[in-house]
Amino acid sequence: MSILAQAILNGVMTGTLIAVPAIGFTAIFAVLRYPSFGVAAYVTIGGFAGWFANTMWGAGVLPALVIAFLVAGAVGVAGEEGALRRLRPAGALTVAIATIALNLILENVVRFLFGNDLRGYDLPLKPDLRFLDLRVGPQQIENVVLAGLVMLAVFAFLRFSRFGKAMRAVADNVDLARLKGIDPQVVAITTLFLGAGLSGVGGVLLAVDTSIDPLTGARILLSVFAAAVLGGLGSIPGAVVGAFAVGIAEELSLLVVPATYRSAIGFAAILVMLTFRPRGIFGERAV
Repeated sequence: MSILAQAILNGVMTGTLIAVPAIGFTAIFAVLRYPSFGVAAYVTIGGFAGWFANTMWGAGVLPALVIAFLVAGAVGVAGEEGALRRLRPAGALTVAIATIALNLILENVVRFLFGNDLRGYDLPLKPDLRFLDLRVGPQQIENVVLAGLVMLAVFAFLRFSRFGKAMRAVADNVDLARLKGIDPQVVAITTLFLGAGLSGVGGVLLAVDTSIDPLTGARILLSVFAAAVLGGLGSIPGAVVGAFAVGIAEELSLLVVPATYRSAIGFAAILVMLTFRPRGIFGERAV
């Protein structure tokens, strides 16, 4: 029983790490109407930006998160607006394929700048905390708190801010939003910055949990995509629910299959959801 409880607890921690970039992925999809697989590169770039600030300037986790958000957001706007904007009239599939190319380019730029070695943040090591028969790391608890605060800030921004309401309006009906005086292009740029920046924040949380290398984003891309599909593409609350579902499913799978098959859980989740509920758990677009 304690093994099952430990797996579920680990799944919640894993879901926390997936949820923040999944929100970024979903926000971009809801407003720009295409899946941006460049999210993987933004995760990596954010993780390395935070690592650079931490190891070179002595920045703590919180400043590293802010720097990662700004750097990844800026790269997201520059890459997607500079390279992909003119492709949008060709359709979502064309842009989605182009984001795969963009992801590979950015990933190799990171590899060129930092090499292929694993990098770790310069943070003090702390022993795991124990309660009952469960173990959890202090850094994992801190990650859950930070991710929770980030998610609350995003929800508050979308729900109560003027610009958040504009994003929701464009996501619901771009033509009607334009008639109301909202500039969809400004909303698109802001959404790209927000989505890529959140992915960068996810990169820091992943990196401080373990370590980072140029393939960090690529390794969680499937889980992020599965979380977005499970929750309902375009639904931010759905992305959070989907992230925790994927995280718990991945950890539970380790009880019955070797870790090498863990990534198959993401594929299975996508397949099952598309078969029985193609619109996801939350169904409608609900930024």
